[in-house]
Parts: sequence; structure tokens; C-alpha cells
Amino acid sequence: MNKKVRTSMVILLALCVGLVLFGMANQATSKNELYVSSGGDDKNAGSKKEPLRSIQKAVTLAKPGTTVFVRKGIYNEQVVIRNSGKENAPIIIRAYPKEKAVIDGKGLKVSWDNEGLVSIHNKSYVTIDGLEIKNYKTEKEEVVPIGISVSGSGKGIHILRNHIHHIETHHKNGNAHGIAVYGTKAPQAIKDITISGNKLEEMKLGASETLVLNGNVSNFQVTNNTVRRNDNIGIDIIGFEGVSPVGKFDQARNGLISNNTVYEISSYGNPAYGNQYAAGGIYVDGGKDIVIEKNKVYKNDIGIEAASEHKGKVTSSITIRNNSIYDNRSAGIAIGGYDSRRGSTENSIITDNVLYKNDTKYQDGGQILLQSHTKNNRIEKNIMVAGKSNLLISNPFKQNEGNTIDNNVYYLNRGEKETRWIWKTEEIEGFSAYKKKSLQDKNSIFRKPKFVNESKRDLRIMSK
Repeated sequence: MNKKVRTSMVILLALCVGLVLFGMANQATSKNELYVSSGGDDKNAGSKKEPLRSIQKAVTLAKPGTTVFVRKGIYNEQVVIRNSGKENAPIIIRAYPKEKAVIDGKGLKVSWDNEGLVSIHNKSYVTIDGLEIKNYKTEKEEVVPIGISVSGSGKGIHILRNHIHHIETHHKNGNAHGIAVYGTKAPQAIKDITISGNKLEEMKLGASETLVLNGNVSNFQVTNNTVRRNDNIGIDIIGFEGVSPVGKFDQARNGLISNNTVYEISSYGNPAYGNQYAAGGIYVDGGKDIVIEKNKVYKNDIGIEAASEHKGKVTSSITIRNNSIYDNRSAGIAIGGYDSRRGSTENSIITDNVLYKNDTKYQDGGQILLQSHTKNNRIEKNIMVAGKSNLLISNPFKQNEGNTIDNNVYYLNRGEKETRWIWKTEEIEGFSAYKKKSLQDKNSIFRKPKFVNESKRDLRIMSK
């Protein structure tokens, strides 16, 4: 055979093989992608050119490794995730890049308790990314509307970059959540959870919380979220409420709450609370082994709280560090039970925080509030600036054992003699008098901090 002919045939064969492989690669890619469009049809194959109409149809078809792309439009449906992904092949439900995909609950009924507009029950390796989820409401007491609901057991759940708003209960004894993770099985937990980059706002929550992890939940990260303008707690990590069927697993644990911005959270006017300033921006109620760091928490009722609402139960090993906490209506940071019938906060650390002019509604919360049953906690290396209430440390209970407070910086612009302190129910005026009475803060000082821009609440400390 002529060499030129042979060479041409080899090249042609290589091209043919390449085209076949390219076609196979394209086919493999298309099998891993499903598309949903408001102009689609559920009888379609789900390709980009022939999209499905409903998100539910797509997630029912999705298998490990499938990405469901939701094109721009409004989807008036409740979505239940039917299948699990795998560790290296998750199922992803994602808004198509640069398009606004909205799940709108307008007119939809909450037909079972804790039903989300998106529900993930006993599933693993699922990601919900970039959706707008809104307008899910009820007038009934017995059902709980939720934007995204995760329950049962499972692992590898990622809730990323969603905008969740106007999730509402309108019953005086009702409950609602923006995002809820309920670990309702044991010993299998919901674990390896990431909730990051979401915006949660404008909700009516009744007696419940905007973003909550409750029960048998372990190894979680709640990071870089914006939580604002809701009528109850912003971020809540909970234990001891009977969510897990086995008591020793009924405690959210081993988590990180970091780089969130939480503001304008207040229960004032919420029918469940009346005229009480009771809502925390970030709250740990019965959790353990949790780090709360680098958050900006302001204009809430309480800034950050680590407490236990259940008698004999302990919130423990909570580290609250490097947070900026300012202009909250009651305490900047609170620990312990809110009355003597509650549980305790133990073996926790509050360090390197800036607490600035909290207690704006004169609630006697001060910058740091030690409530009932606090034990073996360390409060050190914080900067605390009192506002118009003049109150720095508030300890209106006698159940205070083994706590250490030291190496802090305190300031009030009217001078140290005008500072207020409450120690084991006794009101004290003046920094020196407080140190003598409490036997705390031996190495602490009274000094004006140098902030980068105090008027604009840039409370970073200026370098020397």
C-alpha cells in the first residue's frame, strides 16, 4: 500500500475514533446534568434544549453525580429530595449561573409537620445551591413551615448561597424556620453539614429560630451567612429537647459558627414573647464543643448567648472568640440559665471579643451577663465599652462557681468611677470597688481602646 495512502487512512481512523470518544464524553456529561425551566415540560428528557418543567421531576430522576440546573423563573412547588448522592458524586440542585431561580410557596399548604419548600429526609450527599426560597406561610398551630428542612440522619449536606425569606407562621402559638436541621434518629446522626453564604431575612418565626440545628447533629459548619430582620433567634444550636429518640445523642455538637453577620433580630412584638427583648443573634442552648468566632453581631436583643434552658442539663465547652458585638438591646454575651430552674453553662471560654455599648434598652444585661448556674468558665482578654447604662459585668444570680475573669480592658467615657457592675446580686459602682468585691479582674485595666473608626462601628483595634 502506498505510504501516503496508509498515512491518510491512519489519520482518518484517528479522527473517527476521536469523534466517537468526543460523542461518548458529551453523552456522559449530559447524563450527569438535568435542566429545569419554567417553559419546560416534564415529558422532556431534561436536556438543556429540552428541559423539564418541575424541580421535583428532576430531583426524582437525579442519581449520584447528577447536577440539576434550575433556569430562571418562578417554581410554585414543594420539593422532596428522593435519592442520596455519594461522597464523590453528590446530587446538586443549583440555580443556573447568573440566573434567578425562585421556589415560591405562595398558596401552598404545609401538609405535614416540618415540611420544607425543600425537604431532605434520611438522605446524604445533597447540595442545595443558589436558589431563592420564599413565601411559605401558615395560619395553623400544628404545622411548621420551613424554607429548607433536613431531618432524620445522613451526611454530606451542603446548603449554599440561598436567599430565604418570608417564611412565616401567623398563629400566636406557631413555629417556623428558615433552615432547620433536625437529627431525629440515633445512634445515626446528621453529620458533616455545611450551611454557608446564605441570606435569611424577613421571617415570622413564632417560638422558633431562623437557622437551627437541633438534636443528633454533629460536625457542622455555619459560616458566612447573613441573618437579619427576623422576629426570633438568628442562629441556634440546640440540645435536650427530645428531638433524638436516645437521650445521650440529643445534643448538637462539634461545630463551627464563623464569619456570619447577624443583626436586627428581636422578639419584641412577636406574639410568642410580647414586649420582651429575648432573641439572641447567635444562641447555643444545650450544645457542646462549639467554636463561635469572627462574627459581627449587632442590634439584636442579645448578641451571643450560651445557655441551657433545661434543668440539670449542661451547655459545655463553648469557645466565643474574636467576635464584634455591639449596640444590642440587652447583653452583649450571656451565659447560664435565665433563671434558677434552668441548666448551666460550664467549661467555656469567652476571649478576644470586642463588646461595645450593648444594653441599649437598659435590661441590666451589660456587656457580659453571667446568669444562673455558671461554672468553671474563663472570661479573658476582651475589650468592653459600656454605653448609656454604664453597665459592664452583670451577675444578678448567686449561682456562680469557679469562673475566672481577668486580663480584660474596660472603658466608659464618663470615667471608671461611673461604671456599674452587678456581682452576685449586689450593685457596685466604680471599677476598683468591683474588683475588691468580686476578687476578679486582678490584671484587667480601665483604658480607652483605639478603634479604626468608632463612629462607623469599625471596631478593629488600631495597630501601634
